[in-house]
Amino acid sequence: MRISWNWLRQYVDTELTPQQAAAVLTSTGLETESVELHEPIKGMLAGVVVGHVLQCDKHPDADRLTVCMVELGDGEPEQIVCGAPNVAVGQKVLVATVGSTLNMTDGTSIVIKKSKIRGQESCGMICAEDELGLGKSHAGIMVLDPSAVPGMSASDHFGLKSDHVLEIGLTPNRTDAMGHVGVARDLIAAINYRTGSSLQLGLPDISGFVQDDEARSIAVEVRDAKACPRYAGVTLTNVKVGPSPKWLQERLTSIGLKPINNVVDVTNFVQHELAQPLHAFDADKLNGGRIVVRLAAQDEQFTTLDGKERKLDAGDLVIADAQEPACIAGVFGGSKSGVSDATTTVFLESACFDPSTIRRTARRHGLSTDASFRFERGVDPEITVYALKRAALLLKEVAGARVSSPVIDIDHSLRHRSEVHLRFSELAALSGIRIDHDAVVRVLELLDFRIRERNAQGVHVQVPAYRVDVHRPVDVIEEILRIHGFDQVPVPERLSVPSVTHPALTLESLRQQTGMHLATRGFREIMTPSLVSGERVVKSGIIEEASAVRLANPLSTELDVLRPTMLFGALQAMAHNINRQQRDLRFFERGRVYGRNVDRTQETETLSLTITGRRWQEHWRADDRATELNDVKEEVEALLGRAGLLARTTWVPVEHALLENAAVIHVNKRPVGIVGQVTEREAKSSDVSQAVFHAELNEEALLDACRSGHIAYTEVSRFPAVRRDLSLLLSNEVQFEHLQKVAMNAERKLLREVDLFDVYQGDKLPAGKKSYALRFLLQDAEKTLTDEQVEKAMGRIRAALEKEVAAELRG
Repeated sequence: MRISWNWLRQYVDTELTPQQAAAVLTSTGLETESVELHEPIKGMLAGVVVGHVLQCDKHPDADRLTVCMVELGDGEPEQIVCGAPNVAVGQKVLVATVGSTLNMTDGTSIVIKKSKIRGQESCGMICAEDELGLGKSHAGIMVLDPSAVPGMSASDHFGLKSDHVLEIGLTPNRTDAMGHVGVARDLIAAINYRTGSSLQLGLPDISGFVQDDEARSIAVEVRDAKACPRYAGVTLTNVKVGPSPKWLQERLTSIGLKPINNVVDVTNFVQHELAQPLHAFDADKLNGGRIVVRLAAQDEQFTTLDGKERKLDAGDLVIADAQEPACIAGVFGGSKSGVSDATTTVFLESACFDPSTIRRTARRHGLSTDASFRFERGVDPEITVYALKRAALLLKEVAGARVSSPVIDIDHSLRHRSEVHLRFSELAALSGIRIDHDAVVRVLELLDFRIRERNAQGVHVQVPAYRVDVHRPVDVIEEILRIHGFDQVPVPERLSVPSVTHPALTLESLRQQTGMHLATRGFREIMTPSLVSGERVVKSGIIEEASAVRLANPLSTELDVLRPTMLFGALQAMAHNINRQQRDLRFFERGRVYGRNVDRTQETETLSLTITGRRWQEHWRADDRATELNDVKEEVEALLGRAGLLARTTWVPVEHALLENAAVIHVNKRPVGIVGQVTEREAKSSDVSQAVFHAELNEEALLDACRSGHIAYTEVSRFPAVRRDLSLLLSNEVQFEHLQKVAMNAERKLLREVDLFDVYQGDKLPAGKKSYALRFLLQDAEKTLTDEQVEKAMGRIRAALEKEVAAELRG
């Protein structure tokens, strides 16, 4: 949210600089992300002054140029060569002096230098409005009013003032700070508490509001008090729609809003001043001269201000006239009832709507406006009429309006402010410090909390109506601490650290260990949205329509289903990086995947690994090859080995909609994940043209497997191990996991490890065959192996491989 410093100072009289105020606001929880200089005209016309043309002579060598003598208010007149046809003696003009920079409307800039033009010296430039960034005309120089004072800076002549804009990263609960007054309130509370000052909040005065006549009145009916707890309105006549005065335009442009006309600008101004949205109707366009606040009929047609025809839902609240909707309440206005240049009578609305109703309507229609942003989070029901009167007075000032009806105020709000009892012991326990009880009361009073009761044990307070987020003691404690200052909580000189223990393995600790492991292996963690396109999910074949978990009110058709796999997000992240010339990627992500089983939604904690590009970073000593499927399998094996599960792991080939050469990973005969190469079709659908390899692991299944294993200490054998290698000719269908299992079963006592260290497939082998080179490690924990024992063990292994998988021993 953007806050103008000049605007803010209307409500708080402080000598702080914008940067100092930003630091104070950040310490109170209104995090100020940046402080930017705002200039109504770039450069603020620095170096441009008012000049008085004393003499004009034809240029001796150019028919279209004039040699002028111009008084600049600082001594001797300066000679300036001018090409404008309208320059004349006696004019007051704007002169860019030597060394100044002009920022023109087309975005270019020029530096004024002392020069010679066709042999005549020129010490400056008499400017047209487009050269100063004041307009688009280049027909001639700007001629000022004769009363302009030579030598006065152009910025002073035009009354230009720079500003600073504070960009506040507002948290969703702080609806009270969605306007300048709310921010000023927090700033004053912090300054007064921390410095002992007595600053007062300078709220706009509405005591001058009176009804001028009874020329026009609009009847109001509220049919749904739950959706609209409070509705107020007033009718204004004699309205003259036109451009807003300079001060109002400057206020709006400083926070990034474009001025439209004086009526709309006033509603926007009050919204950003008081955080209370308003809406102005052309009263002459309201059928029947009445306003009806009601729920829409199902599929009722309505055209919004952007010209779009929309079908309303029975849950949408509308502001209607006697015949049809005129506005989607709290969200968007209608095309028929809006204020135009021909408007002379305005019905001004100020209301308090139910946040849930507005939120559902805004999401349903894909609309997000400044008004809905505030109504969705809850506005102050006690400021409704105050904001209405404030806007009416401004319209009297800037549009010549007359108040022609009494204020209509239909109030169904409960008028019940939350009350909270806070024990001082709770404050001390949660904050870790003891704050003087009088200081606690002072903070609460500065924040407009009303003290209902106080004793030695605690304080009972009534929460201000604009703090819709404060309901519990912990909320009140947060309010106290943010004004007292979180940085005032001291760090103790000595920290007591408990002895190191080894707690039971939890899902969180498993995640920490796997995350650190993958980071050391060169992976980068990503976080992607859990919402994906339902159409893409169903079309991919990963799940059926009935198994998709759809949102009731999606923000977009592209984000309407909870992801059934982590792959879609990983592919988007890869496409984003590849498009920025980062092609060698190793990502991991932790999150949930979703599915529906009959009437039940299942959520699975999942870890995904996704790799693409080259296997190694480019280096003269590295093998420059592309990543392969075995590389992602290797990473899965390393992870399972780190968890002590590799010896209990098997791989089972399976058909998969999104993965080629896929295999289900089993630990203790229970499926814990899947691995494979992403299909070319699926990769290209995410604009990824290179090979991608992906694995997903069920973290809860991994946790169960880790817990079921028993880690026992075994002394390192002092007897040497013996290595033997076999080169085997095998059918292409035989997997290494099967060979490993056969060998281990054949020699249970001495065989410790089986590894694959070479693979060959080529035209030198019979069709349908491949060659594997296996390493076998044998060891006896109690004695040194003899050659005879080794040969007998290898004989059993060879026989088993020949029998079980038809392996042939190569020479």
